[in-house]
Amino acid sequence: MLGLAAKAGRVVSGEFSTEKAVKSQKAFLVIVSKEASENTKKMFRNMCSFYQVPMYLYAPKEALGNAIGKQFRASVAVLDEGFAKSLEEKLKLAEKTE
Repeated sequence: MLGLAAKAGRVVSGEFSTEKAVKSQKAFLVIVSKEASENTKKMFRNMCSFYQVPMYLYAPKEALGNAIGKQFRASVAVLDEGFAKSLEEKLKLAEKTE
């Protein structure tokens, strides 16, 4: 699903782009790699809480990057509400099975 969103051009990745998307209120969902530094996780947790954007920790950096056809990525923002809702459902299911 993340790959489809990326092909549709509705995803930005990397810390700077993700932060910009959240602060400009264009992000509907933020996914941060489980391998990201504690500082990065805390920054996104606080920012997403303030801007009321759902945030999930998911996968190693390499898997997160591969999902969108890139190299390593610590963070991804989804810019489409439909893709975000669908991904959020899948992420909730993944959390329950862990």
